[in-house]
Amino acid sequence: MRISSGTPGVMPVQTVTETAPAEAPKAAAPAASAALQSSVLQPAVQALKEMPDFDHAKVAMLRDALAKGELPFNAGKLAGVIQRFHGGQ
Repeated sequence: MRISSGTPGVMPVQTVTETAPAEAPKAAAPAASAALQSSVLQPAVQALKEMPDFDHAKVAMLRDALAKGELPFNAGKLAGVIQRFHGGQ
C-alpha cells in the first residue's frame, strides 16, 4: 500500500508489509477425546448423547404455571443466586 500526501517536502509513506497469519491454536482435544473413549466412560457418554438438550414438556408446564401465577417468582432471590454463581458473594 502506498500513501502519498502530495505535499512538497514531505516523504510519502512506503509499502506496509503484511504480517504472517497467526499460528493456529494447538488442539488439546485429542487427549480429552482419548480419555472419553475408555470402556468405563463409554456407557455414560452414550447415555448423554441420547438425552434431549432439555425437557420441552417441563419447560411448557413451568411457563404456563408462571403465566397463571401458580408458581411464585422472587426476583431478589434469583438475582442473589446469579450473583453468588458468578462470584459476587
